[in-house]
Amino acid sequence: AEFDEAFLSYASLGYDLIFAHGFEYQDAAIRAGERFPNTTFVVSGGGRVSANVVPLIFTLEEGSYLAGMVAAGMSATGVVGMVGGVAIPPVQGTFRAFEAGARAVRPDIRVLESFIGNWDDVGAAKEATVAQLRRGADVIIHNTDAASFGVFQAVREAVEAGDRVWAIGMNSDQNGVAPEVILGSAVIRIPQSFLETARAWQAGTLGGAPLYAGAKDDVIDFVLNPALVDAIPPALIQRMEEARARIRASELEVPRVPFVEGETGVP
Repeated sequence: AEFDEAFLSYASLGYDLIFAHGFEYQDAAIRAGERFPNTTFVVSGGGRVSANVVPLIFTLEEGSYLAGMVAAGMSATGVVGMVGGVAIPPVQGTFRAFEAGARAVRPDIRVLESFIGNWDDVGAAKEATVAQLRRGADVIIHNTDAASFGVFQAVREAVEAGDRVWAIGMNSDQNGVAPEVILGSAVIRIPQSFLETARAWQAGTLGGAPLYAGAKDDVIDFVLNPALVDAIPPALIQRMEEARARIRASELEVPRVPFVEGETGVP
């Protein structure tokens, strides 16, 4: 009901273009779109499409794939971990891509996965991370939103205890949050993407189909942490950068979990 109220409030005020950030907004957007057919609703990470509801799909899998390459190359134990918030398709997609990137560098890598069931329980994220560290993971990526601070705290404390372990950020450039342990971040440049989407709407080319934004648009990337770049072998960085160039040139297809209406396997 809260999502519906937000959409209806903005639409009633006369806004012609309304953005919502998150998979969880898609059903409310469809309902609002039916009541306000002349208003365009854009849902980043959404999967439902109508004449005036547009899913904006950030192909964060591309950044996650590059992160997986770096993780596997930096792992001394041969085990890496993934801690997620809620097991929704966009998150699952980033994890499948991370795993694929890791196996591209090290086919025998072990990949651990766990979900905490929400986006803001820092304690649960820390517990999940500690559990993976105890199972041998020495590089851990998250897709947990605000709960990510628990992941970084667990890794930082392990380092302080003498372990050589690393973390990887997600969604935004988190390198400065824990610069002593975060190797890099898979990032979405959201403001840039929203601006381009607004321009498409202004030009009359937005509506009735999903809009994808990825590495080739400079919206998705993997950003190395300048404070730790010297800890990463130059050959590994070069290999990651070559993969990035191939992704941008559409020469390397990164795995996704389809969830948008009309995609293969999605009704």
